Amino acid sequence: EIAHSWMGNLVTTKNWEHFWLNEGWTVFIERKILGRLHGEPARQFSSILGVQELQKDIDLFGADNPLTALRPNLTGVDPDDAFSRVPYEKGYNLLYYLEQLLGGPAVFEPYMKEHVRQFAGKSITTDEWKQLLYAHMREHHGDAKIQLLDSVDWDAWLHAPGMPPVRNAFDPTLANACTALSTRWDEARHADKLSFSADDLKDFSPSQKVVFLTQLMELPPFSASLLDAMEQAYAFTDVRNCEIRFRWQMLALKAAYAPIYPHVVQFLQEQGRMKYVRPLYRALNTVNAPLARETFLAQRSSYHPIAARLIEKDIL
Repeated sequence: EIAHSWMGNLVTTKNWEHFWLNEGWTVFIERKILGRLHGEPARQFSSILGVQELQKDIDLFGADNPLTALRPNLTGVDPDDAFSRVPYEKGYNLLYYLEQLLGGPAVFEPYMKEHVRQFAGKSITTDEWKQLLYAHMREHHGDAKIQLLDSVDWDAWLHAPGMPPVRNAFDPTLANACTALSTRWDEARHADKLSFSADDLKDFSPSQKVVFLTQLMELPPFSASLLDAMEQAYAFTDVRNCEIRFRWQMLALKAAYAPIYPHVVQFLQEQGRMKYVRPLYRALNTVNAPLARETFLAQRSSYHPIAARLIEKDIL
């Protein structure tokens, strides 16, 4: 929200079709701050997590769905139906790509300041954003940077559905431990004896736990006995961090792991954010539709009207 002080509040978007100018810029600044506070590997790791979240939403909407374009055409479309991580993470990836292409922070950060100065107090479009980007680079860096900008596939970045046309190369240093542990659990399906303990996670940050669980979610469902072992080792059910709690519950629901059902209901009673409740309701509805619908009908009046309408559309 601090980053929104500049992008989204001081400079805002003309309409929902340009929403990425609020959210993509905000995520870009958030991760700049994260890198300053905790080091560049932390920024890179957060970027990897963002790509994972983007991929999930692209898969949910469908890679050919026009609503997954960065600058979608919302004529006749309720903007609420278009809500996803696309403007956040696809927008971030475009800005990160441009920063790397144009010469790094030394070139890009002065342009960021110019963007805020020029558009402070205004509502802007993607075309206006792009025009200033070109004008700034031409004035301060000459034709070489213009040639680089001309090499960008703007139509693919802004108008094509699906994942970004360029996959940015983020430093996987902090993700490697997550991958190693998720691989151990995948291989444990065929093991006679398990060797997991709380020590596996003792050096993991909360974000690393999120990535670990996200990687497990991408694998085939685990057996109830392996999920029992995971819970015994890591006690994920008792964790209060919403990001970890959400992914653990999604992982368990994917396997129709009945012990998690009451904890999912409790989470749905406590939380109203669509990023949590919509996927949880959909997953719960897949394995226990009566419980999902009973829970929603009991909680509907406590949710924001937009959330209630979309959940109803998902499961009823």
